[in-house]
Amino acid sequence: MSMILFAYVVRVTDGLPLSASSDFEYSRELQECKKQLKIVSKMLGQFPGRGTVKSNQLHIHFTSSQGIAYMTICCSYYPTTMAFCFLEELGMEFVSSFEVAKIHVVSRPYAFLEFDSVIQKIKWHYNYSNRPSLKISVTNIQRELKLTPPRQVNVDDIVVPNGTLNGHLHLQSNSAPSYRLEPASVVGILSVILNIMCGALNLIRGVHLIEHNFQDGDEEKGTVVAFLVAFITCAFQCYLYLFYVSARIIKAAGALILICMCNSFLFGLRNFWQIFFHIGVASLSTHQILARKLTERLHDCGV
Repeated sequence: MSMILFAYVVRVTDGLPLSASSDFEYSRELQECKKQLKIVSKMLGQFPGRGTVKSNQLHIHFTSSQGIAYMTICCSYYPTTMAFCFLEELGMEFVSSFEVAKIHVVSRPYAFLEFDSVIQKIKWHYNYSNRPSLKISVTNIQRELKLTPPRQVNVDDIVVPNGTLNGHLHLQSNSAPSYRLEPASVVGILSVILNIMCGALNLIRGVHLIEHNFQDGDEEKGTVVAFLVAFITCAFQCYLYLFYVSARIIKAAGALILICMCNSFLFGLRNFWQIFFHIGVASLSTHQILARKLTERLHDCGV
């Protein structure tokens, strides 16, 4: 098995794939790692020049320069210095083969797929001779990595086992849509309807207090605020279920806690069963938000 398994060239600004190496090896771990690599490629603007994503068997290394990022998947035991030497040489060959101005205006994915032949030559050189070309100084790369270590990205911060992105990394809003939520379930739609009902009840009670009792003092003002905050939070839970947002786990948990606090404050104006209903609906909505997974639209173009 080769030590450098896959190479990927991507534009940093929008994550557009420019070139990639052909697949000659297949394994479940490699395919999962490629999915993670493509997720990271959409977020490169958030990272410094160099970074590493480590998992048990495979590591992802990436470096960027002049708005172009070079990424690779290597075996976990492959030296980090050699991986970044490979990426440096890949970058030198790519910018010498194509005009940088042209690279930044192309709109078609894999517009420089012919560069694969160069990638294969460099891969072979590193996999079987285990040393960089004369163009690359291992000593210089070691020194640079020591002075500025690559950003360590935890694989759990990119994709959790069910395929859902968590809130630690965000998709670039200006990139082409590559992710979508799974279709809404019957229970999920029911949770949205119940949430709308709870939100409407909170809004009606809040507006009623504003119209009749707002002048009675700070105590009534606090009750009005509790009703209105509960209304806004119910609407926010509906939004979290219907649309993907970053940090959805943290935001969903925060919304649930806020609704519980508001209903606890309203105890007395609502009986036990009313409060139980509102908190139960909020809990169901939170469960459905977290259960609705994010799926990836793959655009591999045969690569």
